[in-house]
Amino acid sequence: MKHFFLITYLLLITGLVQAAGKIKVACVGNSVTYGYGIPDREQRSYPAVLQRQLGPDYEVRNFGHSGTTLLNQGHRPYRQQPEYKEALAFKADLVVIHLGLNDTDPRNWPNYNSRFDRDYQKLITDFRTANPNAKIWICIMSPIFDRHPRFESGTRDWHAAIQKHIQRIARANATGFIDLHTPLYDRPDLFADAIHPNAEGAAIIAQTVYAAITGNYGGLRLSPLYGDGMVMQRRHPVVFRGTANAGEKVNVAFDGQRLATTTGTDGRWEVAFPAMEGGGPYQARITTKSGKRDIRDIYIGEVWLCSGQSNMELPVSATTSADDDLAKAAQQRRLHLFNMPTRYPTNAVEWSKTELDSVNRLKLLRVGPWQKADRESVEDFSSIAYHFGRILADSLQIPVGIICNAVGGTTTESWIDRRTLEWDFPVILCDWYHGDFGQAWARGRALQNIRKAATPALQRHPYEPAYMFEAGMLPLQGYAIKGVTWYQGESNAHNIELHERLFRLLEKSWRGFFRQPDLPFLFVQLSGLNRPSWPEFRDSQRLLAAELPHTWMTVSMDKGDSLDVHYRNKKPVGERLAWQALGHVYSHRLVCEGSACVKAVRERQGVRLSFDNANGLKVQGTSLIGFEVAGEDGVYHEAEARVAGTDVTLNCPRVARPVSVRYGWQPFSRANLVNAAGLPCSTFKKEIAQ
Repeated sequence: MKHFFLITYLLLITGLVQAAGKIKVACVGNSVTYGYGIPDREQRSYPAVLQRQLGPDYEVRNFGHSGTTLLNQGHRPYRQQPEYKEALAFKADLVVIHLGLNDTDPRNWPNYNSRFDRDYQKLITDFRTANPNAKIWICIMSPIFDRHPRFESGTRDWHAAIQKHIQRIARANATGFIDLHTPLYDRPDLFADAIHPNAEGAAIIAQTVYAAITGNYGGLRLSPLYGDGMVMQRRHPVVFRGTANAGEKVNVAFDGQRLATTTGTDGRWEVAFPAMEGGGPYQARITTKSGKRDIRDIYIGEVWLCSGQSNMELPVSATTSADDDLAKAAQQRRLHLFNMPTRYPTNAVEWSKTELDSVNRLKLLRVGPWQKADRESVEDFSSIAYHFGRILADSLQIPVGIICNAVGGTTTESWIDRRTLEWDFPVILCDWYHGDFGQAWARGRALQNIRKAATPALQRHPYEPAYMFEAGMLPLQGYAIKGVTWYQGESNAHNIELHERLFRLLEKSWRGFFRQPDLPFLFVQLSGLNRPSWPEFRDSQRLLAAELPHTWMTVSMDKGDSLDVHYRNKKPVGERLAWQALGHVYSHRLVCEGSACVKAVRERQGVRLSFDNANGLKVQGTSLIGFEVAGEDGVYHEAEARVAGTDVTLNCPRVARPVSVRYGWQPFSRANLVNAAGLPCSTFKKEIAQ
């Protein structure tokens, strides 16, 4: 009943409620509107669902025709179909147009794209002529996914181009505007043929159109990040955002200040208070006609995202320092935690149909709430993330908020947004379960988890490209952070060249997502473990950190376990990450890097290596190990090594003329060169100057 009065009110103010008869709604479009491929489409197509949502005071008609184009010179123009004439004769009060998908056909867009705006405007004019009081919405098109056979040969590019035209047409012709792309773009499982949504997808379209027509977006809503105990990034505008019903006034009171705004036709609202220094707690009250929210204990400080796979995920309770950490957790009064743990670990099990359905709906993670650091909240929180935040809070003496969304086994590609992959690496999206891009172990585990899926080819999984971005990153949209800590690579160590490409795309994706081109990215190098590709992978990570801007690497090789990928001594790794942040991001004067070889020179008695960050260079143990040299034959032999000030000298009688040196090149290495701060030298390889 409440919704009926809201609808009536909104239609009254737009002059659409008739003295007698029903409000007529025309759904104009192609096969997506028609309901192609949907069983019982008369009841389950989006116009049919919309009719039930709007109720008996409306008459909704489906004027969709499969395969039609907006272009009048396209291969099957909508304006030449009987549904076009029937729609005009209907004299609708409300017209929703969803056309353009078939214009991506190579017979259409390449030849006639210059006429698209004119032809769309003519269609709009036709409906306004039929009923001068009609209110018209045109739709940003629903997605076309990478499985479409012409995706890379033109469909992707032309689909994107048409979307831009549609937005311009809406502005130029003063029509309403409905985005059907965003609510469906993270649900490729609903599109069996990559272009036509199933009944669930049609219901999402109907709900989106319903909200646009009625202005009913469910009243006041905020992201779970906006809750008691939240931490907001200092020195950034203090932004509150959410949704409410269209046209509602939103009042926000915060720290003695008041701001007001009015929601747009899409129900979105946002207010921004001036940037602040660290402090709190503060209170906020958000009020609209449809609801009220009080948020208590808001802190302003530093917010970091800690993400990756299982070594980042490993909780405090599972580590060697657990007893001491939990005993002292309540002392961390400036530390606030926002945990996003997985509901469905990717263990060696077959997921139930209920679990599979939840994964498809992106319900993999529990999202929050904010908690103060205490024994209970810390116990199940990432150990690395906890110790990273603990050191920052102690050192900066301001509130620190740590968001953790790490999930065991997840691949690099799963954390990259779909659009970046579609444009920069589309082939990795194609049948990832059976392709060569995914690590064999990861693909095998994913296939085991989804074995009971009704349609395996459409079933989602956390390891799948783009999935973790959609399930784990989109909930953070618009929330300001200071930087990222990342510990992942175990599920990509099989292919170093692929990972180098993906890691660059990951940084590009996240910096774009957070709208921070210089977003600090701190990551942990893989530890020591008896897996053959790991030495070269670690060296590749070292080179990435040296090459990429605002990117720093923490070494963990000395804390690994030869038999267990989930080594338990996580506290030092979190602390090292924090020291990296303090040194590189906050400009504190401290040693935050291990020694790094900058030059290798052959001498009469062997080889001399020079190092940066080498004050107090020393052996962690009795003798220096881990160095090897090779001659022109490329065969490496162990070298005798000694520390000489800030240098290391090598001698290997078996290699008369060394040309290359490497260090820590065993999968599980006991290499033991550290500096005065106790920070280890990374695995490296270097050519020897002649």
